[in-house]
Amino acid sequence: MSSLADLERILGITFSDKSLLQRALIHRSYLNENPDFPLPDNERLEFLGDAILDFVTAENLYNRFPEMREGDLTNLRAALVREESLADFARALDLGQYLYMGRGEAESGGRERPAILCAAFEALVGAIFLDQGLTVTKDFLNRLMETKMRRLAQDRMEKDPKSLLQEVSQGKWRLTPVYRTVAERGPDHAKEFTVEVLIGGEVYGRGVGHNKQAAEQEAARNALSKVLAEG
Repeated sequence: MSSLADLERILGITFSDKSLLQRALIHRSYLNENPDFPLPDNERLEFLGDAILDFVTAENLYNRFPEMREGDLTNLRAALVREESLADFARALDLGQYLYMGRGEAESGGRERPAILCAAFEALVGAIFLDQGLTVTKDFLNRLMETKMRRLAQDRMEKDPKSLLQEVSQGKWRLTPVYRTVAERGPDHAKEFTVEVLIGGEVYGRGVGHNKQAAEQEAARNALSKVLAEG
């Protein structure tokens, strides 16, 4: 098992109380085989981390998408904090190799089991909060979740780019995108429309379609690619 100092370097966080970090990594199977070990398992920290994850993720989404409806916010939060997603975050940190785990559990693949990784990640969040406070915890989570959040935004962009562009534009600049038709070509039965979308007077995207709605969606999709690339 690698050292806690190695994990601190990966996290970019130096713990004041190293025992908190250690506790976050103790699976109950380790204590079953080592009953005299002086620290408890990570389940209480897991409970705390679960609540913090919900709060930080909800706040991030609320600020990032100020026009998004409650149901959509709930769905995005659920996608970010579900077991599979949290296990992925744990894997990104190589958290499995740092776990204190019983030999039998480890030999049966416990270090890669999603439920165990998810619980360990939640416990780690709880430990970071207790040791470093809320600001550091939020910075850590928001940095780690950024790629996943962009991917979820990309999925939504494919489904309804106009709505998402409005949410992003309102959140970033407090501006509403404006669409204008710049060209119409072809006969009535096969029209082709070219539409631009402007934010604050600047053209952010252009789209072409056989009706204005399709052209606007394509313009919004192209604008979103530009906006998200800018960060």
